[in-house]
Amino acid sequence: MKWDEIIGQDLLKKQLQDSIKGNRISHAQLFVGKMGYGTLALALAYASELIGKNSENAYKQVSQLQHPDLHFSFPSINNSAEKLEAVSSDYIRQFREFVKANPYRNSNQWYEFLNEEKKQGFISVKEMEHVMEKLNLKSFEGGFKIQIIWMAETMRMEAANKLLKILEEPPAKTLFLLLAEDDKKILPTILSRCQRVNVNRIEDEKIIENLQSGFSVEEEQSVRIAERAEGDWSSACVLIENSAVQEEFEKYFIRWNRAAVMAPKKPQFLREIVEWSLEISGWGREKQKNFLQFCAETFRQALLENYQVPELVNNSLTYDNFKWAGFSRFVHGNNIEDILEEINRAFFHIERNGNAKIIFLDTGIKLTRFLARKSK
Repeated sequence: MKWDEIIGQDLLKKQLQDSIKGNRISHAQLFVGKMGYGTLALALAYASELIGKNSENAYKQVSQLQHPDLHFSFPSINNSAEKLEAVSSDYIRQFREFVKANPYRNSNQWYEFLNEEKKQGFISVKEMEHVMEKLNLKSFEGGFKIQIIWMAETMRMEAANKLLKILEEPPAKTLFLLLAEDDKKILPTILSRCQRVNVNRIEDEKIIENLQSGFSVEEEQSVRIAERAEGDWSSACVLIENSAVQEEFEKYFIRWNRAAVMAPKKPQFLREIVEWSLEISGWGREKQKNFLQFCAETFRQALLENYQVPELVNNSLTYDNFKWAGFSRFVHGNNIEDILEEINRAFFHIERNGNAKIIFLDTGIKLTRFLARKSK
């Protein structure tokens, strides 16, 4: 991948390029930021320059993610039928296809791509053993061997400890690029051995510019999409290509909140919440998580609307003539923390394969109490 193919991130691109020119290359670097900000895209451009700068053929191989000195580790799905511990090489063909189509996509989209959205991938200790075997071989080009670990926070504890040993005594001329969205899930001892590279959100102007040039989106729509994407190019693409999912999320959010507002006065609306929770429990786990994230962000937007900060509201709901301003009055400083905490708790339990029927029913009913609470 070439530097000029990366959307925005001009300052960070220059810093990375300067580190190569000045030969200030740390053997272990941790890129932290949403994948939609360009975290993987930056790592690929960095690897392309290090491996392919002196050879057009090598650069082409890196672009195809097939150079013998470029290695990938990423979350994989175990084969439950054969009870085998999955490694990245089992999925490398699919991963190359996934990344070449759009290097800005995240792990949820990776599981959907594999048609495994109900499962959680991880990086196993067996994968780290494979990494050690590969990196102990001589470099094909005579330069750097580069190991990219995508979604490094999905490493299991045994895998993380194995990686720690490799980082403490790395093979010669080996560069580790760890990519993570949530560094809090990574061992502190690994963090201490990595040079941190913060990947911040893409500027709205750059997203607008690329929406107009790449998708022929009109200016007004591109501005609206950029505001809702919040610096995440993958989210911007999803908003364009998958508006049906957005509408479905709006539909279920509105249905839930209408029932929650009415339930204290008319208990029969609790039946609607039960039916709502049963329907959502039939979704794939990744879709459930995406919906909870959508709900959390929508409640934050409602709080801004209620506190009369309309210039910061970029996700007001309009489905089925929903009265956004009227609803926003129910979201205030006396209940927003509890609402978001409950949604985060539901997300936590869904992520750990909890019973979706119980989780969504419990969350759905608790909202009735939160929305009934008066502002101070």
